Amino acid sequence: MPETPLWASHTSRLRQRDICRPSQQRTSEMAAAAAGETWCRETVPRVMELVSPRLPQRDACALLSLSPWCHRALTANPKLWEVLDLHETKKAGEQLISALSLARYRHLKVVNLEFAQDIDDWHFLHLKEMGTIFLEELEFLNLNACQRISDKGIEAVTSLCPNLRALSIYWIVGLTDASIEHIVKNCKKIMDLNLSGCKNISDRGIQLVADNYQELKKLDITRCIKLTDDALQEVLQKCSALESLNLYALSSFTDKAYTKIGYLTSLTFLDLCGAQNLTDDGLTCISRCGSLTYLNLTWCVRITDVGVVAIAEGCRSLELLSLFGILGVTDTCLEALSKSCSKSLTTLDVNGCTGIKRRSSSDLIEMFPFLSCFKVHS
Repeated sequence: MPETPLWASHTSRLRQRDICRPSQQRTSEMAAAAAGETWCRETVPRVMELVSPRLPQRDACALLSLSPWCHRALTANPKLWEVLDLHETKKAGEQLISALSLARYRHLKVVNLEFAQDIDDWHFLHLKEMGTIFLEELEFLNLNACQRISDKGIEAVTSLCPNLRALSIYWIVGLTDASIEHIVKNCKKIMDLNLSGCKNISDRGIQLVADNYQELKKLDITRCIKLTDDALQEVLQKCSALESLNLYALSSFTDKAYTKIGYLTSLTFLDLCGAQNLTDDGLTCISRCGSLTYLNLTWCVRITDVGVVAIAEGCRSLELLSLFGILGVTDTCLEALSKSCSKSLTTLDVNGCTGIKRRSSSDLIEMFPFLSCFKVHS
């Protein structure tokens, strides 16, 4: 049999290689596609599971449109959609309605609309009229500074969330006692209520709070300037489980009410900044709140060493104390505080206390070695 020429053998190998190349390329492409499919199906969900809890919700929403796999992985994580954060956003009302129409938000626990723009009563009334939105699991609603909301909006939104535990309506100055009526009627489980800056709420509104929320833990009535001693006394006598009480910038109360703060044996946070009528007698009663860790007495101008010494003896767990601007206190009160609170105090503001001579940072650290902050009021 004649021997095959070398050139013919070489040509045959070239043809065979050219025939095989498309097949090999297709196999390689198929393998790459399969690997990509596996990566998307297995790796992407794992990565999303690890990363999503650490992402701001707006970033998580942006990732939804990245790929079907990202969308599927993110929407499958119910914890990720327990919070709807629309604070400081534009067209927040439209976004709220759109979000609450999606199945993934059916188990919302927190809605934050603080300083949100373009939201008013209509949006809440529309949600109520839709008849399909019921925020049964919602626990915290933040409407801070949503100035276009009135009592009607409060009635509508609270009717949708009967199990609400915390409500913040700071600086919605148009709200009246009617809003409090709607809140206590629709939300029976409130434990944390922020009414700061709601200047039109009167004693009648606070009486409703006292009558309906006797297990209340936190109350902020900063700058609720229509309130009198009578209303505050009702709260202090009926809401004896309070742990946090903010009475910032309320100069009209007197010792008639302040003495009742001593009933609050679980109180840990008390802000009395600007309590111009608080005297040593009132502060001595407050000293019965032995669990206090935060006490702001800034501009409580009638206080002297007598009241602060009583606090030192009764409140031995203080971590923050501000005496800013009080002229009637001297080194005597610091000596009393150093004996009882030297190991707990980390913040002490005695700026403007001209009667205290040892008020430099080095002097204070010598008496309170764990101090790290020397200024509360600014």
